[in-house]
Amino acid sequence: MKRVRRVGILTSGGDCPGLNAAIRAFVKLALRKGVEVWGFSDGWEGVVEGRYRILKARDVSGILPQGGTILGTSRFNPLKSERDVRRALANLDELDALVVIGGNGSIHIAHAFQEMWGKVIFIPKTIDNDIWGTESIGFNTAVEVATALIDRLHTTAESHRRVFVVQLMGRHTGWITLYAGMAAGADVMVIPEFPMSEEKIAEYVMRRKRMGKNFSIVAVAEGVRYARQREHNVGIYLQRYLARELEIETRFVEIGYVLRGGTPTAYDRLMAHEMGHFAFVLLEEGRFGCMTAYNGYVERGLPIREAVGRLKTVPAEEYFAALPYFG
Repeated sequence: MKRVRRVGILTSGGDCPGLNAAIRAFVKLALRKGVEVWGFSDGWEGVVEGRYRILKARDVSGILPQGGTILGTSRFNPLKSERDVRRALANLDELDALVVIGGNGSIHIAHAFQEMWGKVIFIPKTIDNDIWGTESIGFNTAVEVATALIDRLHTTAESHRRVFVVQLMGRHTGWITLYAGMAAGADVMVIPEFPMSEEKIAEYVMRRKRMGKNFSIVAVAEGVRYARQREHNVGIYLQRYLARELEIETRFVEIGYVLRGGTPTAYDRLMAHEMGHFAFVLLEEGRFGCMTAYNGYVERGLPIREAVGRLKTVPAEEYFAALPYFG
């Protein structure tokens, strides 16, 4: 393999804590190996339009604890236009490799350009934790934030004897809802993988009331849907259902974009650092078309094609292990 001289890096899709830690690790190692790094602005939009800056050591100094991404990000998809694909490929031909940091939407684009161009490495990030075969940057921080917020709701719920329906992010999977719900002691957790009927949720709330507990926390992932649901938010639907059927005071709280922001946890920083470092190792070894798959401090290069079109969902054993603690 010829010596790597110039590489690009971008962040694509929704932001999350830990992106800067991955960028920092990759850039620092690349610069020490004498490799020039182009940081593309605003995801694939920057690749298509040729908007980038050559990253120096000063650009990544002090960014480890910062949330968001110093490169900017977007959900722009160049695959929607043949002209954008041609422009992107023309700009990529100036490089020896491209590192894409992204989620489930971005991995499809990365795979497509790997097939066309052949020099892509992928770093997984998403607070939803739904990229198959790996942990993802941002999830641990999102769970910590969600746990702290649900903790705060407990005191208000108990003081006012209310039922709070808390809706959390998770379009297709319930990782955040299950983990934060368990950590914060939510009384019911409703996730897309194992949908629970409205009647069953009401039963758990009433069981608590019979125990003398006149408050409850119901955590639900945004991706859950019911046949009778007319509201856009499933949390609002459940809040209204419980208020109507049980004749109890209920409140709805949505924990949304706040999960994406702020300082990353130590775990997310360390994982992101390891992924950024390992991405450069994959590059040096010429292992293009791989992503940095991370599982409990064990890293491997997983072919991107194996993760495309697959979701990492909450397994049955994890959900049913949590079920006895509902109510």
